[in-house]
Amino acid sequence: MSTVVVFGSTGFLGSPVAELLAGDPRVSRLICPRRAELDLLAAAPADVADLLGESRPSVVLNCVGRLSGRYDELVRGNAGVTAVLLEALAAAAPRARLVRLGSAAEYGPALPGTAQREDGPTRPTGAYGISHLAGTLLVERAREVDAMSLRVFNPVGPGVSAANVLGRVRDLIGAATGDIELGPLDATRDFVDVRDVAAAVVGAAFADDPAERVINVGSGRPVPVRQAVRLLAAASGFTGEIRENAPESGRSDTSWSQADTGRALRVLGWRATVPLTDSIKAMTVKESA
Repeated sequence: MSTVVVFGSTGFLGSPVAELLAGDPRVSRLICPRRAELDLLAAAPADVADLLGESRPSVVLNCVGRLSGRYDELVRGNAGVTAVLLEALAAAAPRARLVRLGSAAEYGPALPGTAQREDGPTRPTGAYGISHLAGTLLVERAREVDAMSLRVFNPVGPGVSAANVLGRVRDLIGAATGDIELGPLDATRDFVDVRDVAAAVVGAAFADDPAERVINVGSGRPVPVRQAVRLLAAASGFTGEIRENAPESGRSDTSWSQADTGRALRVLGWRATVPLTDSIKAMTVKESA
């Protein structure tokens, strides 16, 4: 039986993780610090070490991060938070396992038609991907701590925010009184349901002495964004025109993403199971509830 600490348990990714753990018989105590109690984005290692020293966890899951902001905010929110947790764990709970959520943006531009492997090149060109890659590199090199970094591809499903292209389209459709305008939809993405992501996180939390510290979490199925948007429009009952004449979003620096999921299956016994159509349906049901 394990004591598990989940940071970011109320967020898009953290909420389904906490929900899964709440019903997991391997968990004897689930601790979900609220931001008012400990703001991981501003905390010092000593603050986190105090909490971990009191709770004595066997697993620490970090679902806190930054999607946008200034360079310093992204570095603090993604790499800095990882550094703080590694320092705190080394001081107060050296036997605990840390699982952090990274991003497929760590890979940077990819060759269309190829799947990104964990041992492949990482060449992010944007601050978001760079900040997450820095966090993953810290995990790889912190040998005094049992730590893993999950490179999450494009998470969708219930609770998705407008930071995701499908979340943004859902919000535009919900507010539309006529046609809507989007940026170019030429990219191809590996969409993975947030509930599948949660299952991968829990799998990583309890995996037996994994030899690999970096693991892709994606569906392995590349889908043209234009096709996904059409599926979302149809599921929402939207009958207006979707025009692709708005400025392009600047957060992504690649037109193709596809996860190689072999390591996830081998190390975690995990593969994505929720179809994109079900993810989209869950998004529209939540919006209309």
